[in-house]
Amino acid sequence: MTNEEIEARAVRAVDLFKQGFNCSQAVFASCADLYGITDEKFALRLSASFGGGMGRMRLVCGAASGMFMLAGLHNGSATPHDSEGKMANYAFVQQLAGGFKNKYGSLICAELLGLAPKPQEPKPEDRTPQYYEKRPCPEMIAEAVRIYLRAINE
Repeated sequence: MTNEEIEARAVRAVDLFKQGFNCSQAVFASCADLYGITDEKFALRLSASFGGGMGRMRLVCGAASGMFMLAGLHNGSATPHDSEGKMANYAFVQQLAGGFKNKYGSLICAELLGLAPKPQEPKPEDRTPQYYEKRPCPEMIAEAVRIYLRAINE
């Protein structure tokens, strides 16, 4: 995949986020077609619960979760006792996580957003211009797509 193709998918992911989808949905849906998931609504539903750091609990970043879901499609094991397959997938997830953490310092949504680790209301914030001004999410979404696509092209 060329750098231009990678950037096009990164831009698509940010566009999805700016349409109102969450971080995980944006990352996952921008690349799910690489694995035969051509029904975008299905990809968006499948990844919906991981936004806001897992259901807005501010745990693992949704952009990172989107990468990890893609990793499962890329080399996840579908055999119960496939230790080698599981190990390969876990190694890949750790590689992706390391790239993201090296860039942003954390995988934890609350830390990335500078929020106190406290329970969050399940109601998402309104997507206003002020929301987008204070959020680093678009940059992280684009970078998650880049990290993932570069990793599978190595």
